[in-house]
Amino acid sequence: MHPFTLERPRDIAAALAFGAQPGRNDAPAEYIAGGTDMVQLLQENVRRPERLVSLAGLLDNRIDVGPQGLRLGAAATMAEVAAHPAVVEQFPVIAEALLNSASPQVRNQATTGGNLLQRTRCPYFRDIGYDACNKRAPGSGCAAIGGENRWHAVLGTSENCIATNPSDLAVALVALDAAIEVHGTGGQRTVPLADFHRLPGATPHIETVLEPGEVIAAITVPANPVARRSHYLKVRDRASFEFAIVSAAVALEMDGNRIQQARVALGGVGTKPWRVPPVEAALVGASLDPAALRPAAALAAAGAQGHGHNGFKIELMQRAIVRAVETAGARA
Repeated sequence: MHPFTLERPRDIAAALAFGAQPGRNDAPAEYIAGGTDMVQLLQENVRRPERLVSLAGLLDNRIDVGPQGLRLGAAATMAEVAAHPAVVEQFPVIAEALLNSASPQVRNQATTGGNLLQRTRCPYFRDIGYDACNKRAPGSGCAAIGGENRWHAVLGTSENCIATNPSDLAVALVALDAAIEVHGTGGQRTVPLADFHRLPGATPHIETVLEPGEVIAAITVPANPVARRSHYLKVRDRASFEFAIVSAAVALEMDGNRIQQARVALGGVGTKPWRVPPVEAALVGASLDPAALRPAAALAAAGAQGHGHNGFKIELMQRAIVRAVETAGARA
């Protein structure tokens, strides 16, 4: 492990003053909260910051549900959110996404803010034995393109990176129009979660829109009737503690057997949590008959590009949408 200095600031203002920046391997200082992803990457020498700034005890951990919707303090743990009765009842897709993530032990420690900032599970990023990884070492190339890429993205890729975003929670939140409250030395701002993660383009090592000295303070989800009839479907290689090959977060408002309003987002297939508005629009007015859902789901494949081993995801994500819509639509 690369040696570093651990800072324990007394308050959030002091923490922000260090100007740390999450999600960049070239940042000299980074913030750490639950640390469930960070510690592993430190041990494997993937991340080598000169300074870590602890946010322990400095961030809000409240879970508030009211007429305006849901607000999650960034320090609320995955386990706390998943078990919250109002979240389970009013936002089941969020609870399901969390319960399909990691293990009970990790969920007890990991924070919701940290979950949105976890790094990709691309093996070429996480194994320093591979030199070519533009996320870890900008300008070095992308070993996944032309390599073993079964786990990699088919949407939002570039010639510099095809790594997927690993967060289940982010997929569910994007489907529900969530936003991020960001606190920094320059004040506060709100960022739609759909705009929070950046496409790789020519700079895959810059993963979010956070600037130095900014942290996630809270996550907000607006009230919407679709949230109650929602579902998170995760397709993976084993039953637990595994990341998605393909996932689908679906939220519906029904009028009898017809879809009146739909929200759909995909995971495991994009370089960021992937919302599919064309699918949502095409689902309006459709019944829950799979034959009626399939043409709408097919629109998710627009722009998708396989890279050899991962081409199967293009068909699989369409099937996942159909199944998730059926499940959500059948809920009372």
